[in-house]
Amino acid sequence: MLQFDGIVLGSGLAGMSVALRLAQLGKKVALVSKKKLEVCNSYYAQGGIAAVTDQMDSFAEHIQDTLIAGAGLSHPEVVKFIVEQAPQAIAWLVKHGVEFTLDQTSKPHLTREGGHSQRRVLHVADATGAAIINALLQQILANQLISIYENHIAVDLVIERTQDRPSCRGVYIYDEENNR
Repeated sequence: MLQFDGIVLGSGLAGMSVALRLAQLGKKVALVSKKKLEVCNSYYAQGGIAAVTDQMDSFAEHIQDTLIAGAGLSHPEVVKFIVEQAPQAIAWLVKHGVEFTLDQTSKPHLTREGGHSQRRVLHVADATGAAIINALLQQILANQLISIYENHIAVDLVIERTQDRPSCRGVYIYDEENNR
């Protein structure tokens, strides 16, 4: 049995980000992926990431655009939180090696995509997802606190029931390559 401070199931942008953040806190992490780490939906995302990074834009406008595009299905408090955190998320990605396409003034080249009233979409040419995953993958491979388990599938969670509530204490993982 292996011991970790955290187990991340899934190796897309969310999974890689969580694994890196846990490792930055000094936690020993298992990153489990059902395929190779870079084989994920995040890798194939061609567009960009919408974030308020230009002084001509505002959180209020971005929130409004998002709520309109969501046609009443978006939760306003969630939209507000995500929009307000987006610039910090962009900065975190840059810190971890993502090189967004720049304009002639060396500022991020911003595009305007459907549903946006402002140019606020940062991108890496037309392969933003691949660029992000490749940059984070390099950080993960270099981090000794992260153990990688490719071609492994989570089968069941180990749940411990206490008086207060159940809590997850582990996971059973199937190793496809070794059939165990």
